[in-house]
Amino acid sequence: MSTGTLTPPAPPAEPPPGARGANPQDKRDNWLVVAVAIAAFSMVAAIVAVGIGISESGDGGGGGAAPVGDAVTIEVELGDLFIRPAKIEVPSNAEVTFEVTNNGAMPHDFSVNGEQGTALLDPGASETLVVTGLTADTQAWCTVAGHRAGGMEADITVTGGSGGAASHGGTAGGTDTAAGTGAEIDFAAETAADWKPFDPVLAPAPGGTEHQIDLTAEETVMEVAPGVTQEMWTFNQQFPGPVLRGKVGDIFTVTITNNGKMNHSMDFHASKVAWSDEMQDIAPGESRVYQFEAKHAGIWMYHCGTSPALHHIGNGMFGAVVIDPPNLPPVDHEFIFVQSEIYTGPMGEPGDLGKMQNEQHDAVVFNGYVNQYKHAPIRVEPNERVRAWVLDAGPSENSAFHIVGTIFDTVYKEGTLLLSPDGRQGGSQALDLQPSQGGYVEFSFDEAGLYLMVTHKFANVGKGALGIFQAGDVEVTAAGH
Repeated sequence: MSTGTLTPPAPPAEPPPGARGANPQDKRDNWLVVAVAIAAFSMVAAIVAVGIGISESGDGGGGGAAPVGDAVTIEVELGDLFIRPAKIEVPSNAEVTFEVTNNGAMPHDFSVNGEQGTALLDPGASETLVVTGLTADTQAWCTVAGHRAGGMEADITVTGGSGGAASHGGTAGGTDTAAGTGAEIDFAAETAADWKPFDPVLAPAPGGTEHQIDLTAEETVMEVAPGVTQEMWTFNQQFPGPVLRGKVGDIFTVTITNNGKMNHSMDFHASKVAWSDEMQDIAPGESRVYQFEAKHAGIWMYHCGTSPALHHIGNGMFGAVVIDPPNLPPVDHEFIFVQSEIYTGPMGEPGDLGKMQNEQHDAVVFNGYVNQYKHAPIRVEPNERVRAWVLDAGPSENSAFHIVGTIFDTVYKEGTLLLSPDGRQGGSQALDLQPSQGGYVEFSFDEAGLYLMVTHKFANVGKGALGIFQAGDVEVTAAGH
């Protein structure tokens, strides 16, 4: 149903004292005074003019409608992640002036029905938006990707009009899908002839003690299962991002350039730096240099920390940093496996934040692709010594890394060597990890054959967390466990 014609916005009005550049507490006090005044006026207006509603948000937010003839003014607060008031009531065909202020810590905007809205407002900024001709119920939301699904949505009820609901679709600024929707994954499907797996081989730590690394943040449409594409938010167009490796005491200087369409940031778990100093948002087209000393050994997660971080991690913005423990012995093979979940959105679009919030994953994968190393088994020889580094990137599922048919004689977890070959002859069957934890295991295959690699949380084996080690020259056939 049509919402009517929307007029161009009026020139930005001068914000009330405290709206720009003022002390945040003073600004909040000013908003409190305004909200109390509006509430008092509303009680009088309700008695004198019954039928012209003023609706406040159910979450106690301020703002309201003050009718002047056919004109209504609504004060709107944008926060992280909410719009206040969350319920707005206006007369049909009124001239509605939205006085919008961003009181959040990150940029937001305010769009009415995806057809007209404010510019992207920096924290503390304000803008006036004038809308006319609303005749049917509609919504307003923040168009920054993930923010609508994260709670930045307001219902607009139109009184005295034709009723019904206007279109509530997404906008060019980002796609938010309802939980339970998205592309379907066929776990039995075969890969295309030209498909190439993510190389699991872990390269040795480079020489020297100083490492210069360039990372780009950007949105990349890529295949995550046979025939299924998603818009992943990536570092260097990889899912997961590139592996960084070094030794204790090494200095990493990382230049991060945002080539995407939304803010991104970086959180290196391998670093000890102040969040307020290093981990700030990087706007599209801008760069930031992040430097840290690797003070502790282990396998560490790095990820985008821009709010909602769940959406950025759930869409693939993470990778691993491997800092070798001192005196790490040589082995015949080193591999790296990053476990994560996939929450599908529509084909070719970002993952569903609603699913992420409800922990309703569609797949669990090693290195970003469903059943990847079942389609491309990892070849070694019997009795060769193998070290497998494992990181659980989550964002929500745990891992019990297990290889069917062998026993781990070495286990290193979260900076601690838990098991090593010695006179006790102890062994381990699984490496248990919570999201963001990591470690490594060492093993060998005594016999030629096929060995399944899984997470022993078996519900996730059937959802894509399955691979195969091929020991020796044996025939590879379909396998299950």
